[in-house]
Amino acid sequence: MYALFEDGGKFLAGRVMTEADSSMQIELDSGKRVKVKAANVLLKFEKPSPAELISSAQLVARDIDLDLAWEFAPEQEFGFADLARDYFDASADITKQAAALFRLFEAPHYFRRLGKGNFKKAPEEIVKAALLGIERKKQIAAQIDAWATELVNGQCPASVREQLYKILFKPDKNAPEYKAVVEASKRAQKAPLDLLTNAGAIDSPYQFHWKRFLFENFPKGTGFPSLSAPPIKEALSLSAAQAFSIDDSATTEIDDALSVQGLGTGTVVFGIHIAAPGLAITPDGNVDKVARDRLSTVYMPGYKLTMLPDDVVQAYTLTEGRDCPAVSLYVTFDEASFEVKASETKLERVSIVANLRHDQLDSVITEASLTGEAEATYRFAPELAFAFRLANHLKALREVARGKPENFNRPDYNFRLEGNDGREPRGDESVSIGTRRRGAPLDLIVAEAMILANSTWGGWIADCGVPGIYRSQASLAPGVKVRMGVKPAPHAGMGVAQYTWATSPLRRYVDLVNQWQIIACARHGRTAALAAPFKPKDAALFSVISGFDAAYTAYNGFQSGIERYWTLKYLEQNKITELDAAVMKDGLVRADDLPLVFRALGADSLPRGAHVRVRITGTDLLTLDVHANVISRIDDVQAQTDTAVDDADAEEAAESAGPLTLAIDIKDGEDETAAAATVA
Repeated sequence: MYALFEDGGKFLAGRVMTEADSSMQIELDSGKRVKVKAANVLLKFEKPSPAELISSAQLVARDIDLDLAWEFAPEQEFGFADLARDYFDASADITKQAAALFRLFEAPHYFRRLGKGNFKKAPEEIVKAALLGIERKKQIAAQIDAWATELVNGQCPASVREQLYKILFKPDKNAPEYKAVVEASKRAQKAPLDLLTNAGAIDSPYQFHWKRFLFENFPKGTGFPSLSAPPIKEALSLSAAQAFSIDDSATTEIDDALSVQGLGTGTVVFGIHIAAPGLAITPDGNVDKVARDRLSTVYMPGYKLTMLPDDVVQAYTLTEGRDCPAVSLYVTFDEASFEVKASETKLERVSIVANLRHDQLDSVITEASLTGEAEATYRFAPELAFAFRLANHLKALREVARGKPENFNRPDYNFRLEGNDGREPRGDESVSIGTRRRGAPLDLIVAEAMILANSTWGGWIADCGVPGIYRSQASLAPGVKVRMGVKPAPHAGMGVAQYTWATSPLRRYVDLVNQWQIIACARHGRTAALAAPFKPKDAALFSVISGFDAAYTAYNGFQSGIERYWTLKYLEQNKITELDAAVMKDGLVRADDLPLVFRALGADSLPRGAHVRVRITGTDLLTLDVHANVISRIDDVQAQTDTAVDDADAEEAAESAGPLTLAIDIKDGEDETAAAATVA
């Protein structure tokens, strides 16, 4: 005797070996014996054979008209054998009964499964809705097939083009556009990005990088709502200081300025004046909501997305010729020894006498002119000379604290797009790349002044019992990264006891938050904790840190990537095919005169720090990849124990030189293991 039974939604049949009240032991055609509950056995029969029954029943089942079967079915619960007798004839044989079972089971939209071979027909409205859904799925499947065919043939459907960045980076895997790309990739045996590129879905490499960034970080667009800058209502006294700022010519968000008073008296007051939007913008106000949404200005060659609308920025920026509201830190030094005698924070108005510009003065304000070895004919020469001496003193103190000197062995690179004038770049502009030596005198003056302010304010607000957002680094060991937190802690990289960001409140949201806390301390001193916007253990501070850290990382990553794009564009425009470079690790090299790290064949066998000439054999502006090989070694170094860059720097460079990883998953046949499709 044979038996047909259900096992996990499948129907199997085999020879009955033993039978008890509650179970049977059944041998399948494969020879495997299984124990089956009696309740799961749906048919017992002598003939035909199990395999023949299932095969024949499946063929008959295909011809059963579900609409007709639904009409024949009774309103109450029924068994499959009953329906077989109603549908076929009163003497429906075992094959027809099995066929009815199979057909009923595979049509849950017509018949609800009740178990043990029993069913109940679905209400008419449920059936109609289900049929509409099935028809819709067929139409979608046909649309997916049509789109996939177009993509394989090198044409991009409009719907796929509109969903391009979502498909590649944040896909809805149930969306037909996504499924069409996956299907087309399988048919064409191409990576999704290659497929879409060949189909003309990507207008240009630059637009691809730019629109991807906007899709991921500015899904609602880059425009600002209609906002006006809140006025500063507080009556502020005018400082006696005559301040000057030092920035690039393209800088519109002038956050900081410096002043020097008392030269020649033996006691000098060094002023660091920070724009004070925190005196007007209030937490949770309309302007704050915009700033908190963006969290930072986004920089890129030839363009930027500011954290705040330009009208708001211009209301608080430290523009020359104005008496600007400022949060000022005055540090009193002994003029000869630079011993700190006192420090004081004031909320005031400061006369901004000049906005000095790096690009106009770096070649004029030199170390020789600042130290008296050459004539100084520029404005603020005595003040800048003192500031330079002070900066060198502060830097030396920090280097002692950090246990090693700071090494500015690479320049900063400046990108200029010809004829851009601050408009959103197209990506085909002529690009020039210039350099500015890191640690140049003006750079050093500003950097040390800001470190002084940020470390001093970090300690001061902690003494007042007010929390802030701090940056700390436990040690200089490789892999130990800078972290953000709400408690002061040493910053090994800076060589200071604590460090905040509070000197760029027009450009970074954490600086604005810290400025609110500093303002509370300036107004209330030791009782500031009661008046500060953010209290100790305030969850809102942790939320700001989390959001800022993610946004700042994304913005910096985009800036690095888009600078790499323009560097490759520079190679292309200037027909540069050979570069001199220093070997890093894992086959990476760093170009001597360009901000470019890439892998070069033959570099992995050379010692780190070796100097080589490499040939550029190809670049890809879409994946930002560089194809190159070492053609000669141009130094005579036998072995080097001092590496050109440390491990952390090399790892960071490797990330920027790596391939573009997409979020689209391509699955092969029945293999459900998804792997990220990577375009090398």
